[in-house]
Amino acid sequence: MRKVTADSIYPVNQAPIEDGVVVLDEQGTVLDITDRSVHESASLERYNGVIVPGFVNTHCHLELSHMKGVAPTGTGLLPFLNTVVSQREVSMEEILDAIDRADQAMWEAGIVAVGDICNKLDTQVTKSKSPIRYYSFVEMFDFMLDQNATTSFEQYKAVFEKQSTDNGNKKSAVPHAPYTVSKTLFQLINGLNTDIGTVSIHNQETAHENNYFLTKSGGFLDFFKGFNVPVDNFNATGKTSIHYAIENMDAKHKTLFVHNTMTQKSDIEAANQWSDQVFWVTCPNANLYIENRLPNYQLFLDKNAQMTIGTDSLTSNWQLSVLEEMKTIRKYQSYVPFDTLLQWATKNGATALGYESEIGTIEVGKTPGINLLSDINLDEKTTVRKLV
Repeated sequence: MRKVTADSIYPVNQAPIEDGVVVLDEQGTVLDITDRSVHESASLERYNGVIVPGFVNTHCHLELSHMKGVAPTGTGLLPFLNTVVSQREVSMEEILDAIDRADQAMWEAGIVAVGDICNKLDTQVTKSKSPIRYYSFVEMFDFMLDQNATTSFEQYKAVFEKQSTDNGNKKSAVPHAPYTVSKTLFQLINGLNTDIGTVSIHNQETAHENNYFLTKSGGFLDFFKGFNVPVDNFNATGKTSIHYAIENMDAKHKTLFVHNTMTQKSDIEAANQWSDQVFWVTCPNANLYIENRLPNYQLFLDKNAQMTIGTDSLTSNWQLSVLEEMKTIRKYQSYVPFDTLLQWATKNGATALGYESEIGTIEVGKTPGINLLSDINLDEKTTVRKLV
């Protein structure tokens, strides 16, 4: 039995507890939350700082971990995607080593669950032995070509079927983004997800995405041309890209819209009207790395949107740390309160991935992981230490 105490405890599901004690068994299950006064001082593990639950990273590309530093910053999404596609051929030994190191780094950074995008099976062994819970999102795309939908689907279906759900892990088939998935492929993906769970889709990461759907203009015309993808049969919808997504996705699943850099009030309203199980994943450091801009978080706060935090991959980030994402939000949009950011990083993420009965809050019966933050300022000096 361990009795862990700090200046305060932030259980997230209730108000902070000053001089509280979290009592845990050897497996890290919370047995009780009490006051210091009921314990002998010598029995307590005392720390300076605040105790919070383990973090949840709702968007990562673990299989791209070997590409750290390969893509230059600030180029915009389309040049970035070209770099990712053209620079992926390295030895399997290097890929697997980078995956293992990234997994370990996330664990040491206090992350207890990850929503992970995968196109291959490269991450499967690491996930099967990791202490981190993984929700594998097997991502599919056909460049919006209905004639390619079945072939693409069968290719990724093989990855989906072999993706392990051992070790408490989960999986779903998911569309990559509105601009890369045909209506036919959307239907095939929906049919594969027979269990009610969580799905994700990249959303409104660049202005070019909305322009393509609104008026069939912008950088995606040249992007598709560069890959010899015809766009003759695509007709502008006159609506932003998220409308195409929600018209073709299955509302019975929890849905993660990822990035949302260009998302506006009307987009949030449309998605929330479509489903009450929508979660908005923000990856601020990746947004800065790729597009040099951030979402307007006030729009999401105004609509009481369910926000979560992701790191994206080491291809588009300097590290895989939820704390660093929180610090970036605080640096550039400091009106977002600490308590709100903590909820995004823990409780909301756990709920989005369907792990809310196990993690996300410090409650009796859960095994949430216990992190120690040095302070709640979320500035460059704030650190995290994994205690449990």
